Amino acid sequence: MADLYGALFWGVLSRLDPERVHDTTLRLLQVAGAVPPLGWVARARWGLPPDPVKVLGLRFSNRIGIAAGFDKNGRGWRGLARLGVGHVEVGTVTPLPQSGNPRPRIFRLVEDRALINRMGFPGWGAEAVAARLGPVRPPDTILGVNIGKARDTPLDEAERDYLALLDTFVPLADYIAVNVSSPNTPGLYTLQSGERLGDLLGTLTARRDTLSPRRPLLVKLSPDLDDAALDQALAAAMGAGIDGVIAANTTLDRPELRSAPAAETGGLSGAPLTERALAMVTAVVSRTGGALPIVACGGVMTPDDVRARLDAGAALVQVYTGMVYRGPRLLRELAAATR
Repeated sequence: MADLYGALFWGVLSRLDPERVHDTTLRLLQVAGAVPPLGWVARARWGLPPDPVKVLGLRFSNRIGIAAGFDKNGRGWRGLARLGVGHVEVGTVTPLPQSGNPRPRIFRLVEDRALINRMGFPGWGAEAVAARLGPVRPPDTILGVNIGKARDTPLDEAERDYLALLDTFVPLADYIAVNVSSPNTPGLYTLQSGERLGDLLGTLTARRDTLSPRRPLLVKLSPDLDDAALDQALAAAMGAGIDGVIAANTTLDRPELRSAPAAETGGLSGAPLTERALAMVTAVVSRTGGALPIVACGGVMTPDDVRARLDAGAALVQVYTGMVYRGPRLLRELAAATR
């Protein structure tokens, strides 16, 4: 089956529009999540064996999860859950529907095993996504919701968007991830600055503490922060009472790349991000003394990448671009590396 996916990707999928292919994938996952026999087949063929771990006060069936961006609108998360992943993070969700940036906005860098995206948080909005999540939950899969401000919301009013999203998704999600690091929404990156981030996260944790049930709140940071900026962001997060850090988002940096679309603007993910994302995990552990659980995200392409992140101190590991190039079989390989 692995060879079949490889033949399908390299022979067909790699030649088609990436966004259309991804949309088709989500449709198939949506069907698999809605039709139990199909879910059982998927679980039997690709499913991850249980290896429970407690992180953030939650019981994860294993350490491998799906990163935000893969399923922005909660369409296919039940199908992903059928594969046995420990968690699925949907989003980034904005308060109202928005179209995102003009197409084309996803580019495959096949020779580099990478993607560039400049999506800009396209999505159906909080109300529609909340309806997709609903009260019926697949067993043994933790659900996270990644939230972000709308493109047209002024930075000075961003707090309003995040608070509204927090109120909407606390009853539905197991944890909330605050996205302040996407490079594709104008100005969002500046919310990572120390004082501004501290004010935002302090407001969110204060609101979270009034809500029931009390959900863990994580912040997703950029791998492009320099040492001083990372120090300030982590100090702000810890001062605000954040429960964990997702390290890291996509990068605007362009290392030496071979693929033709390398000059496209947007966030780079995949193999070229592997070492930088690992270094960020190490840096966060060092700077926090291991006080904050870390979800490692970015450049996770092989079992060795998982081992390196866990050895560096990460508690959980997320994948996205690796799935594009390797298919669902990769998930089982990654899970085996955590044992």
